[in-house]
Amino acid sequence: MTYLYIKSLHIIFITTWFAGLFYIIRLFIYYKEADEKQEPAQTILKKQYALMSKRLWYIITWPSAVLASIFAVWMLILQPFWLEATWMIIKLLFVALLYAYHWSCQVMYNQIAKGYLNYSSNGLRIWNEVATIILFACVFLVVLKTTLGWIFGVVGIVGISVLLMLGIKLYKNIRAKKSWEQ
Repeated sequence: MTYLYIKSLHIIFITTWFAGLFYIIRLFIYYKEADEKQEPAQTILKKQYALMSKRLWYIITWPSAVLASIFAVWMLILQPFWLEATWMIIKLLFVALLYAYHWSCQVMYNQIAKGYLNYSSNGLRIWNEVATIILFACVFLVVLKTTLGWIFGVVGIVGISVLLMLGIKLYKNIRAKKSWEQ
């Protein structure tokens, strides 16, 4: 019974961690796009997005990452045989990638805290899809418990990602055309 409570908490904090990762990049995009605004709007928006990023990052995203990891380790202590499963080893590799992604977001956050961001809004939109790919791979691995399952999941999400990138490009072209016409 304890295992199910720990598993439930792990799932909850994984969900809030990913929510934070998805939204932080959106805030970074808005922060970057504020550069295109005239003063005083630019300063006001950048200050607000920096504040929102700080609250999201340190009140939701980082605590969720830590708690999700604590509950994950706890589950593995209660069920150590999972570490013998190939799918779990692969999942843990994706978790390591997720932490690398999280750290890259920390680097971006640190830049914003210093008043700049060295990434384009389009690059950030594409980077946001990396977390989606990791999420898909982990979910397919955990649910299907096969190494082949994650491959199909990742291939599917890569296909969706390509469609999303095409959609982003189309959106960017439409947006550029509308601003050119005005």
